[in-house]
Amino acid sequence: MPLTITEADDYINLNVIDIDDWVDSETTKKQRVLNVASRILVYKFKDLVIPNNAVYEFASVLATATNDTNRMQMQGIESFSITDVGSFKFNRAISDYADLIPQSALDIIGIENDIDMPTDFARTPMWTVVG
Repeated sequence: MPLTITEADDYINLNVIDIDDWVDSETTKKQRVLNVASRILVYKFKDLVIPNNAVYEFASVLATATNDTNRMQMQGIESFSITDVGSFKFNRAISDYADLIPQSALDIIGIENDIDMPTDFARTPMWTVVG
């Protein structure tokens, strides 16, 4: 079934805890995020069926990873501060969006394909906010 923003909105609203960056995204960004999430999963797991729900799980992570603050991390900024607001320090740079594939997406792919997915693909983005 084709990926749709409406279906992604419904899935993410019901099944994902941290939805703010997805919800706050404009429709065009949501479509780009869905396209990238799908492309990465299809390339990474070429011989497997990728269910839409796995793409939606990954898309919500990518929406957070590409928000204004975290995008600076991708651009190599290690820390910054805003007077009287807070300081931001990133623990590690994210070099590849594929590193952000969540275990939940891997589990969904594994169930669909009746296999155990490796867990070394799932890494959690780490950032710290001090304020």
